[in-house]
This record gives sequence, C-alpha cells and structure tokens, in this order.
Amino acid sequence: MNINKIALIYNHNSKHLAIIEEIKQLYNYCKIEEAEVIIVIGGDGELLHNIHRYMHLNIPFYGVNLGSLGFLMNPLDTKKLLQNIHESTVSILNPLLMQVEDTSGQIYTALAINEVSIFRKTNQAAKFRIEVNGIERMSELVADGALVATPAGSSAYNLSASGPILPLESNMLCLTPICSFRPRRWHGALLLSSATIKFEILNTNKRPVNATADFQEFNNITNVTVKSTKDKPVKLLFNKNHTLEDRIIKEQFGG
Repeated sequence: MNINKIALIYNHNSKHLAIIEEIKQLYNYCKIEEAEVIIVIGGDGELLHNIHRYMHLNIPFYGVNLGSLGFLMNPLDTKKLLQNIHESTVSILNPLLMQVEDTSGQIYTALAINEVSIFRKTNQAAKFRIEVNGIERMSELVADGALVATPAGSSAYNLSASGPILPLESNMLCLTPICSFRPRRWHGALLLSSATIKFEILNTNKRPVNATADFQEFNNITNVTVKSTKDKPVKLLFNKNHTLEDRIIKEQFGG
C-alpha cells in the first residue's frame, strides 16, 4: 500500500504529547478529508470514537497504541510508521446496525463496531423475548442483559460475558446473555452474520432497560433490532506481523 497523504488524530489532553510531537515532526500530514490513511494515536476507545466520526469518508484507519490494551491498535514505532503502513494488511469490519424504540415511541438507529448490548437499568433483572429472522427462539430470558457481538468485538465485552471468540472471517455473530438467571444454563448462540435479531423488552415499567451500540446509549427501550450491514465497511490497517486475525487466535489460547 503506497501512502503519501496521512492525517493524524489524537487526544490533545494526552499524557503522551511528547511522543505525538515527535511523530508530527517526522512526517507531513494533511487534513482528514484529504488523507489516504487516518492515523489514530491513543487506545481502542480513541480509535472507536474516530471510526464512528469519520467512517463515512471511506478512508482506512491505522491505530497507534498509546493506551493500555490496544487490541485494535498497532505497537508504537515512530521511525518505521510509514513503512509499517506501506506494508500493512487490511481487515474489513462490517458494523452492526441497531434500531431501538423507546417507551415514548421514538425510533433511533446507531452503528456498532464491537457490540450491541442491552442491560437492566435498575436492580430488577431484565426480561425480554428473542426472535431470530422473525422466528421466536426464546419466549423469556431473565438476565442482567444480553449482547450481540461481531467477530472483531467477540474478544471484548462478549468474552468477559463468557461468550466465544470468533475468527475474523467467520461470517458469524455472537448472541450472549449477561448473567443469565432463567434459563440458567443458556450460554448464548452463534448466528450467521446475515441474521436479524430482535429483542422485545417485557414489563418495561417495572424492569426498564437501556441499549448501547459501542458507546452510544439509549434509555428506556421497548425493543431492539440488530443486524450486520455491509453498506458501511470499515478498513483497519495492521502491521504485517501483527494482524487482527492473529490477535484473535492468540486470545483463544490466553495470549
């Protein structure tokens, strides 16, 4: 990948401003709209926020890790930054499209790179009904919540909720309960990425529920529909010896 125009995005309150200044001194950069690659310096959260902000530009993203975990990021190497980008591999992520309706009848949509999650708002467990492709698969799930994760997001919140890790090219989604009370032994399902999943919230007055798409939260919802969309693909660049697929495999072996 031959790149000449790069844009830099970083948190101006970052404690790593000295490193960021070094990168700015070493490389010429341009406006985001003119870039061939958007370089995001920080952590996974910084990258996700900027993917949501600029994904409409259809420009590849390259993350440089100055955070903690940095699962979607690349290790810092200021001297070889452009070389690593030139030699990088591309991972295509298809986000989830979430549509929610709240108790006032308002309908909202949002995209998620990692996961869509629904969760109880009070001390009362949530109750909801689950449909897949228009067919009822569970008449009542009582739990703290549930989530639908992409392969890229399967090693994040989904893994913490005891969901499985999916290979990046698996064309599947994880449907995972969060602290399921009834049925107690249900641990979720693996679904084709073409599936449409609908949650109907039961007893919304007594058991209010919120929903999030990555970090965008919606309150007091009555139903949620989730499906994968290929209309807004996200291109992430990874160092050739540090691909996202390799990281997902390593996670499955405790790496």
